Amino acid sequence: MEANKEKIRYILQFLFDKGENASQVAEIVNGVYAADTVTTNCVQFWFRRFRSGNLDVKDAPRKGRPVIENVDKITEIIDVDRHVSNRSIAQELKIDHKTILNHLGKVGFKKNLDVYVLHQLTPKTRWIEFLSAKPWPNGMKSTHF
Repeated sequence: MEANKEKIRYILQFLFDKGENASQVAEIVNGVYAADTVTTNCVQFWFRRFRSGNLDVKDAPRKGRPVIENVDKITEIIDVDRHVSNRSIAQELKIDHKTILNHLGKVGFKKNLDVYVLHQLTPKTRWIEFLSAKPWPNGMKSTHF
């Protein structure tokens, strides 16, 4: 039986008000739903929170930049210049270069021969990549191949 976090927290609050201890509550919840639904440490955390007077069972809002904004900005930069380095993107956006690599990997970009390309190339994207590539070096033409 699947239960969402908020529902489990309401159950924890009910059992806290009833006077049960944390280990008993963990056994009860894991018996009803599934093993490892909650741990004793998790129940103790929520009991401390309830005891302090905070009865809100919802997650608190978190600080930080939304990931979606970063991914959008990164992909915009790459659309403009496929030869840009991840370190220059990191300097421009003021975030770590490893974060840039993680976001690019999730979106599906991969650096191939110093150019960012979509990792899963379809025939259409292969053709687009071919057409957007830099001219052949030293006057070479595609007919040489």
